Amino acid sequence: MNNLKNGEFYIPLNGIRHWIKIEGSEHATIPLVVLHGGPGGNHYVFERTAGPLLAKARTVIYYEQRGCGRSEKPQSDEAYTIPELIDDFIELKEWLGVKKVDLLGYSFGGEFALELASVIPNEINQLVVSGPSLMNDEIQKMVQITGFMTVAKPSIQKEINDLHLDNKSLDEIHGRLWQLADTDTVDALLFENKQIAVQNRKLWEESKLTNTGLMMNALTNHPIEVPLLSRLEKIKNQTLILTGAFDRNTGVPISSIIHRQLENSSLVLFEKSAHFPDLEETEKFVSVIVAFLKCQK
Repeated sequence: MNNLKNGEFYIPLNGIRHWIKIEGSEHATIPLVVLHGGPGGNHYVFERTAGPLLAKARTVIYYEQRGCGRSEKPQSDEAYTIPELIDDFIELKEWLGVKKVDLLGYSFGGEFALELASVIPNEINQLVVSGPSLMNDEIQKMVQITGFMTVAKPSIQKEINDLHLDNKSLDEIHGRLWQLADTDTVDALLFENKQIAVQNRKLWEESKLTNTGLMMNALTNHPIEVPLLSRLEKIKNQTLILTGAFDRNTGVPISSIIHRQLENSSLVLFEKSAHFPDLEETEKFVSVIVAFLKCQK
């Protein structure tokens, strides 16, 4: 017997109350568990944009990770490691009472989806990853630095260039760039359409949910011993990779690297989007995912 019933729920996973929401259970499809990004983000925007459209065709499970969004915070500020997140997910799947699930992860959620597939491949059916990250990899830091430099104000560009000329490390330059970036710069990094960026900010404010930064810190301080990049070739699940052509945050380079390493993957480019094709090309985003899930066994 499963717990696939529409509604919002708070369920204990490893002693921590997690928020989940189920939509579209009437379709009785393999559940599509949606994994948010951040790290440390939430689903507030997604459940008001692409999510309801997906739920017209699929059973959708929104799941906010420990200490994120509406889910409870663990006692330790360091208890956000990948193994702990995977343990939470395994308990979630047991609570759902299903043999397999599909995964849809965006940004860090895409990276987390791949981590899950590498550990519990037989419990995962298919993967959809949108703008997936490789957060502790130097390649991603270089992509973000380049992306910021294409949209940043001249004063920021000059300071970063000076750090480079002073032979500062990649980590120092990357960290300083995120300190310097204001709202407009971050929006330009993440979105091609300025109006969509404004709408996104309004929903963030409306949600009154904040990213504490604790998950990012813990994941940075406690990286997996064997990096995900070197384990991708072992993942055999059918995987759909979605990427915005103007994604300056993780971008085409990261998605292409992941695509080349995965044995059973396809890559779809969104020509009018940056990091969030779910917001900038919502209808195409949904239709591509639904078609992929329908055609796979």
